[in-house]
Amino acid sequence: MGFVEPAPESPAPRLSAREGRRPRDMIISLVVLLVPIALILTFYRVVLEGDRPLSKDPTSAIELASREFPVLVPSGLGEDWHLTSANFQRVDGGATLRIGYVDPDKKPILLIQSSVDSATLVPAEVGAEGTRIGTYRTANSTWMQYTGRPGESALIQTQPDRTILIIGPESATGSIEKLASSTS
Repeated sequence: MGFVEPAPESPAPRLSAREGRRPRDMIISLVVLLVPIALILTFYRVVLEGDRPLSKDPTSAIELASREFPVLVPSGLGEDWHLTSANFQRVDGGATLRIGYVDPDKKPILLIQSSVDSATLVPAEVGAEGTRIGTYRTANSTWMQYTGRPGESALIQTQPDRTILIIGPESATGSIEKLASSTS
């Protein structure tokens, strides 16, 4: 048998420059995807107020708590304050009402009113490391200022029939004080 000579190699098939994808094509594809997403997000935030905290009606929790002890309801906070939670709970030694707010700067603040003994309630809510650092005076009352867990501050007022605590981030001290003034 004879020797068969191999066929000459043909070059690998390639796309021409006009047939390949160009950066401009990728940019157009991204714009086509991003424009509807931007429109949907804008609609959600502006028309549906999607960034606004959910509000809750605290009436039933306040009514239950007022059967156990006198309840102070904040007034005059304004529409930029949002009430986000209201919870009433009976516990050993008393009852506790917790009302959660979001201040105008979108920071959470918790208002606690309880008939539980303050020696038990304050360490449980502020933290065992909480220490008194001063006082805050409103037009009608005086509050004790406390540092709480890391990054938290609190105003506390003890009365014969209840203890009131307002707890929030240290950066929301002005809002904590405004809430205290509105409950007095």
